Amino acid sequence: MEPLQPEIPTSVQPGGAGLCTQLELAWGRWRRTWLRRFRPAYVRRMAEKRQGHCENCRHDIIDARDLKHHRNVCGYSFRPEDDRFAWRERIPLARPGLAEVTCFSFLFLTAALVLGTAAVAVHPLFWIPFGIDAGLWLFVISFFRDPHRVIPVEATALVSPADGTITHVGEVEEPDFPGGQAFRISIFLSVFNVHVNRSPRTATVTAVRYFRGCFLDARDAECARRNEQLWIDFEEENPPRVLRVKQIAGAIARRIVCWLKPGDVVQTGERFGMIKFGSRTDVLLPAGEKIELLVKVGDKVKGGSTVLLHFKG
Repeated sequence: MEPLQPEIPTSVQPGGAGLCTQLELAWGRWRRTWLRRFRPAYVRRMAEKRQGHCENCRHDIIDARDLKHHRNVCGYSFRPEDDRFAWRERIPLARPGLAEVTCFSFLFLTAALVLGTAAVAVHPLFWIPFGIDAGLWLFVISFFRDPHRVIPVEATALVSPADGTITHVGEVEEPDFPGGQAFRISIFLSVFNVHVNRSPRTATVTAVRYFRGCFLDARDAECARRNEQLWIDFEEENPPRVLRVKQIAGAIARRIVCWLKPGDVVQTGERFGMIKFGSRTDVLLPAGEKIELLVKVGDKVKGGSTVLLHFKG
């Protein structure tokens, strides 16, 4: 099989926009048209507050909401105090999944209204599909949850980049790592896990690469080589050390989200993306590093709070 070919991401969701994301993008276009027509003073005010530079910019940016899908490829930004919509980050749901939550909530709650009315007016048996509908809606809300995490403060700690179950611990070939080998910890995320990804260490992003591929089950031994995936390379300064996190799609997951770009500095436990539905996340470090390993295959971990290992020395 030919090796996967890297691509530079063109948006925070490089694998393409699903129906919910397309609706969200369409809503954004309509909103910007409305703002320019009826609130030109607001548009001018936000243009004055906009930071950065985006040469030959193809992104229509009025306010911070418009950066959601382009923040990894657009040079514009807004200061936190100029972001009127920063409160959305405090909602305990993953920001990249709010479009899906809105769409599915509309569908399931509409169905619940119809079924509940039928159960009262026609026959009590309609309460059965009503209960199924409510259960599916709660599952969607649960899938996109984004709970608060207490981030370890130890300078030597490498924290888990994802929630899930450890499926692999050991050395693997990684041609562009020092010596062509890496120490890898793999985490399988079921549909019942939190799917937000977090940075394992405080470091600088040096590269972000997207690979189109298959959608094998995330527990399949071949998924790390054949599945659609996105790699984020990090570099620490003191001591110099390279790390890599791989977001790998699964049989159900078809949407990898990552808003990092080269040059970004991330803190330990900081959110940087998510994978929508069942998937896998790998964290790799150079083989031969002196470490104290704290996990084994089968262990349950939580992104941003479970310490996978400590660096020694």
